Amino acid sequence: MNTSVVICVYTEERWEDIRQAIESVENQTRPAHELILVVDHNPDLHLKLKRAYPQAIVVENTHEKGLSGGKNTGVATANGEIVAFLDDDAVADAGWLEALEEGFQESGVVGVGGRTDPLWASQRRPRWFPYEFDWTVGCTYRGMPEVRAPIRNVMGGNAAFLRDVVSEVGGFHSGIGRSVQGRKSRPLGCEETEFCIRLSQRKPGSVMLFEPRAVIGHKVSKQRERFAYFRSRCYAEGLSKALVTKEVGTQDGLASERAHALKTLPLGALRGVGEAVRGDVGGLGRAAAIVIGLAWTTWGYVVGSVRLKAARS
Repeated sequence: MNTSVVICVYTEERWEDIRQAIESVENQTRPAHELILVVDHNPDLHLKLKRAYPQAIVVENTHEKGLSGGKNTGVATANGEIVAFLDDDAVADAGWLEALEEGFQESGVVGVGGRTDPLWASQRRPRWFPYEFDWTVGCTYRGMPEVRAPIRNVMGGNAAFLRDVVSEVGGFHSGIGRSVQGRKSRPLGCEETEFCIRLSQRKPGSVMLFEPRAVIGHKVSKQRERFAYFRSRCYAEGLSKALVTKEVGTQDGLASERAHALKTLPLGALRGVGEAVRGDVGGLGRAAAIVIGLAWTTWGYVVGSVRLKAARS
């Protein structure tokens, strides 16, 4: 099988990040079939990338502005049997692509996601930041499998899908995931969650696989290390989850979240308190952040659900 790698980009401000992401793809132990750079409605960046990377396929997003539209453009452009997505502010380990491709050797697998580790701008994890909430910075979080295993949905910045399957189920839906209309846009997410659930519903027996050997490092800016961003991201996730459940139903849309909230998060809060008792004062901060994060995510979901009901009435 061969793989087209898609990197969605939108701003020159990330030029150095984009350069490092491209370099990491070009240094894979198993080369990509092709590298596709999808530029989100930024003609200047499009021209600059075409000049700087003639070996890549550089295209403009032909769909609605935002990450979902960019991904759909990448899939439509790709010729590989597999389409892999890498965030524009991430760096893939040399064996990333090989590990993703090997995941598709298992029966029924239509999507594979890898492990995403945070690369903190300040060089160290904030002491208050709970591992259970690493999803707020786009990274693999405590509660996910530690070995290769089926999962409900992959994380969009480190994932691969069979190209024909993506097209067959209608691609990624706009209006759920992150919009890149500017820095002040709310940090929404979940486009890959809705897509994976929709794919599984329409193609019963389809398997999403977590492959921890497919590793990338995801850069976490100083702004995203702040508690204000953490809280905002949790609230936005709740809003997005309300949209997801509207599309795919509450049972499938919240199955993993219920397990995480009822088991992983209480254990994490107790762990934080225990660590504080043993002398790690940051444990109290982590325990408090878990409680606040859960509360704000729940509140976002409630607000989003009420808004949707009001819009329908």
